[in-house]
Amino acid sequence: MTNPIIARLRAQLDQGRDSPLLRFGLGSALFNEKAYGEAAEHLQLCVEQMPDHSAAWKLLGRSQLALGDYDRARKAFTSGLEVARMKGDKQVEREIEVFLRKADKLAGN
Repeated sequence: MTNPIIARLRAQLDQGRDSPLLRFGLGSALFNEKAYGEAAEHLQLCVEQMPDHSAAWKLLGRSQLALGDYDRARKAFTSGLEVARMKGDKQVEREIEVFLRKADKLAGN
């Protein structure tokens, strides 16, 4: 991958500057490059480090949805929805509700 943002974020990670926001930025950039598996890995670490990051939960679910892992996508969306509701993040809440319905539809539920 030749994306300079991804290269810069990976370099920061290699230098030991691990943080949830770095993981989110890297996961987001990888998602945008359609590298869904690697994006999901970084986003999973992000939510482990910062469980109240509702946007990270949403993007983790979207990555898993793109990989066809509907069960994990649903779990991520459900966690993200709970966080968004607790924080009063209405926009993320609405977006996650849409993705939850999509995950259910794709899974045949």
